[in-house]
Order: sequence, then structure tokens, then C-alpha cells
Amino acid sequence: MPTYQYECLECKHRFEVFQSMNDEPIKVCTECGKPVRKIFNAAGIIFKGNGFYVTDYKNKNNSSSTESTPACQGGCCSCAAASE
Repeated sequence: MPTYQYECLECKHRFEVFQSMNDEPIKVCTECGKPVRKIFNAAGIIFKGNGFYVTDYKNKNNSSSTESTPACQGGCCSCAAASE
């Protein structure tokens, strides 16, 4: 079950609650009983394995043709080909 953080709008008390994704959000502070808001945090990402590189997802068949044409880097390849 995910952990959600809430903050009271009045007393600024912060607390965490283990809730199912289907549960209704908490509406009142556990300390003073006033309204609360849900705090959204960045999700943690864990990369596992030997490593992740730009070349891991390149199409190996086309990699030599794109590397040999520096005019296509950062620009429009079809425009560069039309000007030749």
C-alpha cells in the first residue's frame, strides 16, 4: 500500500497515512481536526542492472548512417539533404 502525506491547513501538522489507492483521502487533521491537503512528492526511481546508456536503445542498423551525417545533428535532416 502506498504512503500518502498530508498537511493541516491551520496548524501545519504533517503526517503520513498508509492507504489503498481506492480509499477516500483524509479530510481532517489528526491533531486539531481542521481541513488538510494531500502533499505530492516526487517518486523514487531505482535503476537496476549493469547500466543504462543512450546506445542501449539505438537502432543498430541505422546508427552508422546517422553518425556519419553531422548536418542532421540538432537540425532537420531533410532540409540538410535538400540543400546538397
